[in-house]
Amino acid sequence: MTRRENFSLIEQVGSPEIATPKQSLTLPDAVALIVGIVIGAGIFETPALVANYAGSDVAVLLFWLVGGAVSLVGALCYAELATTYPDVGGVYYYLKRAFGKGIAFLFAWARMTVIQTGSIALLAFVFGDYASQIWRLGTFSPSIYAAVAIALLTALNIVGLQQGKWTQNLLTAAKVLGLLLVVIIGLTATSDTTIPVESTTSGNWGLAMVFVLLSYGGWNEAAYIAAEIQNRRRNILRSLLLSIGIITAIYLLINWAYLRGLGVANMAQSEAVAADLMRSLWGAPGAFFVSLLIAICTLGATNATIFTGARTNYALGQDFALFGFMGHWRQRPSTPTYALLLQGAIALGLVILGTLTRKGFETMVDYTAPVFWFFFLLSGISLLVLRQREPQIQRAFRVPLYPFTPLLFCAVCAYLLYSSLVYTGVGAVLGVAVVAAGIPLFLWNQYRQRRA
Repeated sequence: MTRRENFSLIEQVGSPEIATPKQSLTLPDAVALIVGIVIGAGIFETPALVANYAGSDVAVLLFWLVGGAVSLVGALCYAELATTYPDVGGVYYYLKRAFGKGIAFLFAWARMTVIQTGSIALLAFVFGDYASQIWRLGTFSPSIYAAVAIALLTALNIVGLQQGKWTQNLLTAAKVLGLLLVVIIGLTATSDTTIPVESTTSGNWGLAMVFVLLSYGGWNEAAYIAAEIQNRRRNILRSLLLSIGIITAIYLLINWAYLRGLGVANMAQSEAVAADLMRSLWGAPGAFFVSLLIAICTLGATNATIFTGARTNYALGQDFALFGFMGHWRQRPSTPTYALLLQGAIALGLVILGTLTRKGFETMVDYTAPVFWFFFLLSGISLLVLRQREPQIQRAFRVPLYPFTPLLFCAVCAYLLYSSLVYTGVGAVLGVAVVAAGIPLFLWNQYRQRRA
């Protein structure tokens, strides 16, 4: 019997000694977390690449609208899973029910060592790059900022749920207000003063969608806070729909502002589209403002990723004795302290790896992408499997147009898995190798349990 099952039996007889997750997150808290995760560095990096492959103003906006629609399809699938199985382990729990402990263990291992920790390090590197534009700390300035951000935000989340969620709410509010200010400035500008460029490279619409969906990534983190949302049967779905609606609106507006202020050709050739827009209007102060805004955005996304990431580690610790030290939830601050500490340590190790390669952001993208899309695909398949295997379970929400909606979601995930393997480098091989290292760990854990 696992520790999770022991917890369930103890709770049934009313023991007050076992600390478990509380339903402490309101609907605005959940929306702030999801929006905070999704709107990170992507919207400042990928619009130029999308414009280059789209080739026209209408096509650019259409791509971002389609990205929101695809995210909505995925969110509907996750809403059924999260409302039917509101477990703190999120996808880990869905995969365990659908495919067994082996696949679930590999996912939790991958999330702990590659997916979530790699995302934390990636975001922290972007924060470090732009914070260094404001105040440089020497040769390794971006890495120093990245390490400090991870350490401080992990400490905030260990202090308690209230501190972590209020930090996230403030950071999300700041980034949304900042982005709206850029939108207003861009929409009141014209493209007359922009730099001359050659032309766009239109036609590769598939690659354009890869970059669009990279910028939309992160809404799936709602699965990991499902057990802590108040009135979750209603608020899980509402938080996903509201978040994706807000994100899509902001992405459409910010790209419209880029197009209005720079024009599609200038936008396509820009290496820092937001900075070029602000520099063309406000000069150096405008570039400083954008650097500060991007630093805030990435800091908010880093905090939200730290917050949700430790929940899977906690679930892993409950089910596998090898990681049992992570399966403890502190009652007073309502946090998985040991899971947060291990997550922070691994993320700091990846910061060191990125520093050694001298390409922190690129290394982390390569490291995480194939593994992320592989397990994202499995989560979509798990919905199909669980519908067939457990038809008797009451579902507060059923994905519409079943099975076509989840099949469409799986097809998108499969395409992005293929693309991430084709377009990434050595970092992808390292990420896959780290996940594969979890197989002997699982077998060893099973051997220890049989001996016990």
